[in-house]
Amino acid sequence: MFALLHSDRFIDQAPAPVVTTLLEEGRYVCSERTMYRILAAAGQLKPRRQAARRPKYARPELMATAPNQVWTWDVTWLRGPVPEVFYYLYVIIDIFSRYIVGWILAEQESGEIATALVEATYAKEGVSPGQVTLHADRGPVPRGHDVRALCDMLGIDRSFSRPRISDDNPYSEAHFKTFKYMPDYPDRFTSYEEALDYCRRFFPWYNHEHYHSGIAMLTPSDVHHDRIEETVALRQRTLDAAYAAHPERFARRPIAKRPPATVYINPPLEVNSPDTSL
Repeated sequence: MFALLHSDRFIDQAPAPVVTTLLEEGRYVCSERTMYRILAAAGQLKPRRQAARRPKYARPELMATAPNQVWTWDVTWLRGPVPEVFYYLYVIIDIFSRYIVGWILAEQESGEIATALVEATYAKEGVSPGQVTLHADRGPVPRGHDVRALCDMLGIDRSFSRPRISDDNPYSEAHFKTFKYMPDYPDRFTSYEEALDYCRRFFPWYNHEHYHSGIAMLTPSDVHHDRIEETVALRQRTLDAAYAAHPERFARRPIAKRPPATVYINPPLEVNSPDTSL
């Protein structure tokens, strides 16, 4: 009976159609209930054909306590003047400071463009071999030979998201949402030049003027270029003066917020603190 249920003919069928097929062929082997008991005893109640084995991907866990320790990058498509025309925006973000350390707008998606951006960013930031980890999704460009060879040459560690899990690359996802939800972001760009002009205006604003909620309303430039102490001290002096003038307006002495000392992509499971948030 067990061999019959595992034959090529019946391996994908439940007991009911097996019994029915055999009855129509003039054969009675056993009841449907007996077949279920046989399969249950062998632990075979689930589909009997060996399921396709998908590779198991490790949960990426990255931590940064200063700029230029972990970068994350991705590519988003900007709609061109007509359907099927897109411009490709490559962006590299430092997860500790949220600073855009590198970006490029191109008319195609390729490993050569990605490696040029990574190499230029590496030089601009003065990174040393073994200092930074570059995190990305599992697309063909991030995992391609060009990027892999460059990272090996420069001593950049690589990390990858798990397939179809956007939370493994939250900093890039959040940034692209900010980019595309700006009030002046158009439905379509009429040309590559218009899209490039938009990016040239957006990124300086984002880095140097945008008060980012994930870093205590400092700008990415303040955090990336070590101006946290002076900026927080300035805010604290203002709060101290307000408290001294009108203490009745406060339930307690106000303290200027500071950005997280540690940030993560997927913090270890034992970590459970506000510092792990975006």
